[in-house]
Amino acid sequence: MTSEIQRLNVHLASAQPSATYRMMDRVAAKRATGAKVISLSAGEPDFDTPPHVCEAAIGAIRAGHTRYTQVAGLRALREAVAEKFNRENGLDVRWQDTIVCSGGKQVIYNALAATLNGGDEVIVPAPYWVSYPEMAQLCGATPVVVPCGADVGFKLTPDALSKAISPRTRWLILNSPSNPTGAVYQRDELAGLAEVLLAHPNVLVLSDDIYEHLTFDGAEFFTLAQVEPRLKDRTLTMNGVSKAYAMTGWRIGFGTGPAWLLEAMEKLQGQQTSGASSISQHAALAALQGPQDFIRESKEVFQARRNMMVELLDSTPGLSCTMPGGAFYAFASCEDLLGKTTPAGTLLRTDEDVALALLEEANVAVVHGSAFGLGPYIRFAYALDNDSLRQACEAIREFCLSLK
Repeated sequence: MTSEIQRLNVHLASAQPSATYRMMDRVAAKRATGAKVISLSAGEPDFDTPPHVCEAAIGAIRAGHTRYTQVAGLRALREAVAEKFNRENGLDVRWQDTIVCSGGKQVIYNALAATLNGGDEVIVPAPYWVSYPEMAQLCGATPVVVPCGADVGFKLTPDALSKAISPRTRWLILNSPSNPTGAVYQRDELAGLAEVLLAHPNVLVLSDDIYEHLTFDGAEFFTLAQVEPRLKDRTLTMNGVSKAYAMTGWRIGFGTGPAWLLEAMEKLQGQQTSGASSISQHAALAALQGPQDFIRESKEVFQARRNMMVELLDSTPGLSCTMPGGAFYAFASCEDLLGKTTPAGTLLRTDEDVALALLEEANVAVVHGSAFGLGPYIRFAYALDNDSLRQACEAIREFCLSLK
């Protein structure tokens, strides 16, 4: 083919593939050779979807609910989503104030694509989920990355936010509990950010609450529009069923926000994918309206895993790990490993070198922190059974002890 035929969209050409999925591909390739790899790289619960949710999906198939739905989702599901926002988040939401998409990622991308133009800026606190800056760039905007280190609990401060806002700022993206750090914003911290935002009425806010139900130690979850109702008319509150109900593959996300934004997102989705899977929507409806025991039980399991994982990692020579407040990730500094050499002769210059060496020499898959905008760290997903987590931590410990 000629170079003219191969020409890509300029924004896509400069975008980076997801580091998480690249590591998952490497794991699959290594397992194909017969290697037994323990993967701590994937951000999804290891539990099965609750049985009553699966039965609802089967029932929907048998009832013939296999056709297109409305672009913004089944009314029954949108009513359940509105009730969820009212009941759990204290937001005054009608079903018309909601949208259902094919995963939480599509909710975010639709919002950005519907509102961003060349020259716009999107504030992204780092560490960040790997897709935030790439999405902004794909939409023609400039991601403005604001480093938020361990000294501030990996959280954006009002002062840092104020300094990052410019006349070109269109969006601020907040994620709590955070991927990759597990940091959880408290009510007073959100109130401090809200005070800054109230002084900048042209800035929209995207609140990614996908890990809402995974807060530990009795901590209460808060979302920005709940803490400061005056921001509701310019806040998109996003959530979904993937993490709370172990439904990552069902691909259902949802959101609520101002009518003009939801209308634009629906228009975009209508020309892109149309409505989400009809069967998955019926399953999500059962998840939201059915028994909620699964959420409480899985949270208890994740908290116990967190406690074990952090203790094991923090006692490993060369690693330093603080206690995360939520999600299912441990974010450990590997700074003390840099400059050392592995038994295979690899010099560890960066956190990515550490992650790749762990895969090749210890058969443990992790994701390097610089992929999330802050190095030298390693993200460990503890969404595995206890025995696998202990085996992985022992392999990591042996690897670290073997370095010279």
